[in-house]
Amino acid sequence: MREKILAVMEKNSRIDIKDLAVLLGESEVAVANEIAQMEKEHIICGYHTLINWDNTSEEKVVALIEVKVTPQRGMGFDKIAERIYQYSEVNSVYLMSGAYDFTVIIEGKTMRQVAQFVSERLSPMDSVLSTATHFVLKKYKDHGTILCDEDQDERMLITP
Repeated sequence: MREKILAVMEKNSRIDIKDLAVLLGESEVAVANEIAQMEKEHIICGYHTLINWDNTSEEKVVALIEVKVTPQRGMGFDKIAERIYQYSEVNSVYLMSGAYDFTVIIEGKTMRQVAQFVSERLSPMDSVLSTATHFVLKKYKDHGTILCDEDQDERMLITP
């Protein structure tokens, strides 16, 4: 039942428990208890709303920063990641395979603000060897949701 609950809630976290129970063929109490248990076990870590900020008047700049580090003895990657994710600008931190160790996703109001974060907070960290910053220019799909309107074909249909 857990996997089924998670699959449905990942697509629609606002689904009513009653509707979820009917969909899964389970009792409301069983579904509510299972969700509560998964929250307690940190399987379900939060509930988020996906917002297309491009359709608002709010200006936001999103950047993906590749970070190469040297883990210090006894500290490892986890402690470095913890230092990075403590900053309020940081939305996500991922340990990666490949040329860089971390991908850090941050938000700022301007490119300058993002650049200042990288140059004043991230790069000076003892373990950080190098960074590469990539700015998101446009989001087409986020968390499985298509954000842009599909272009309508406005050509006239000509039939023989």
